[in-house]
Amino acid sequence: MKTGKVQVVANAMARELVTDATGKVVAVSYIDKTDGSEKQVRCRTVVLAAISMAAQERGRQGGGAPAAAAPAMTLTIAGFPDGGQIPVRFSQAAEGAAPGEGTSPAISWSNPPAGTQSFVLNMHDMDVVRNKTTDDQAHWVVWNIPATATGLAEGAPKGPQLPDGLVTHTIRRADLYGGLADEVRRRGIPIHHGKRLVDAQRRAGGGVVARFADGSSAEGDVLVGADGVHSATRTIIDPANPRPRYTGLGNTGGFTRAAAVSDFDAPPGEYAMIWGRDCFFGYTVSPTGEVWWFANPPSRAEVSRGELRDLHGDRLRERLLRLLAPDRTPGAAIVRSGTGDIRLTNQYELPTVPTWHNGSMVVIGDAAHAVSPSSGQGASMAAEDAVVLARCLRDAADVPAALGRYESIRRERVERVVAWGASMNNTKKQGLVGRALRDLALPVILRRAARPKAVDNMSWLFTHHLETPSPR
Repeated sequence: MKTGKVQVVANAMARELVTDATGKVVAVSYIDKTDGSEKQVRCRTVVLAAISMAAQERGRQGGGAPAAAAPAMTLTIAGFPDGGQIPVRFSQAAEGAAPGEGTSPAISWSNPPAGTQSFVLNMHDMDVVRNKTTDDQAHWVVWNIPATATGLAEGAPKGPQLPDGLVTHTIRRADLYGGLADEVRRRGIPIHHGKRLVDAQRRAGGGVVARFADGSSAEGDVLVGADGVHSATRTIIDPANPRPRYTGLGNTGGFTRAAAVSDFDAPPGEYAMIWGRDCFFGYTVSPTGEVWWFANPPSRAEVSRGELRDLHGDRLRERLLRLLAPDRTPGAAIVRSGTGDIRLTNQYELPTVPTWHNGSMVVIGDAAHAVSPSSGQGASMAAEDAVVLARCLRDAADVPAALGRYESIRRERVERVVAWGASMNNTKKQGLVGRALRDLALPVILRRAARPKAVDNMSWLFTHHLETPSPR
């Protein structure tokens, strides 16, 4: 693939790739936001610059219109020799790269069109000879790049980026818990361990009394049940609320430094997802070089609590190795290289919970809407719940009004996330025929998922904005 001209299209939204009869990509189709029409641009590298509607209106009225002699926007990719061959490391034809993968180059630009609100960088790998494909792959799709940005470093993360430049990062759950606990202590809020909720009653004048298995009790204005998928608070609020259902999958994972990172094909910060014959497996390489992995071993029968207590460490590791052995993937080597204790939990789904609150008690997080681990959104949804609940308690006239407002804001969003996550779980527990059909369909599905339109369709999940409660 040789480099060609770079074309900048202002006020545009990428739609799809345009191919000729041989499958070669010849253009990029986009929507012109000034009139809603669909247009095409024939160029190998395209930058789509989104202009705010307010800036358009100013231009039409003559106020704030850019001068006719305004300098043209320029884009520079130092790693691409002008008119020469693109280095293979930037191509999906790079050794070990999956379709649509490879490393993004360092990019800089200047003189964006007046009124630019954000950028979408949409580049494609068209070397169908070298990568042995018949159709081009959406290569680097980095969107919502803030208008103040003047470039991207090599290896920029693909996918959604917030207006302030933040992108998705993976952290250890223990680090999240530790950070939250430290903040609670810093604020002087006491933490009591070893308490199991057995009952709670609403007080006649408002508030609630919570009672625990050790005979102790606590009183407050509101009881917030953040007690997980097996929530006791959920049942106390409404005994008719549903119980969680076993999904047929387990959850386990671990960390290792013994495995050589060079042996695996996931660059730091990216995930490798493996739909194995007998077990789903995934891993990522952390910025420190440590490999973080997880697996979903299937089991038709729900594993009992007693067996879960016993099935850990080397015993669980041996079971995983048997499940991963048929696959020609790094899964077995990663699991084998670990030495720390690993444990198994059952995976559950929670049908729609009709009653989230009763005026003085409320459930949040998995207690209200257990999200499939496949979605990667469980902790995120719980954090969003906490922010919205805090805002409602701050602003509402009383607790019952606050809890009602909280549910009205959160229910539609979390139930959409739950449904989206459940749809991905179904691909992890297929029989022989189902696996064959899945393996035929997945490459097509994943290629389509990398297209700009598909990425844009997921903006509802990643660009959701919450008002942050003001400090007291």
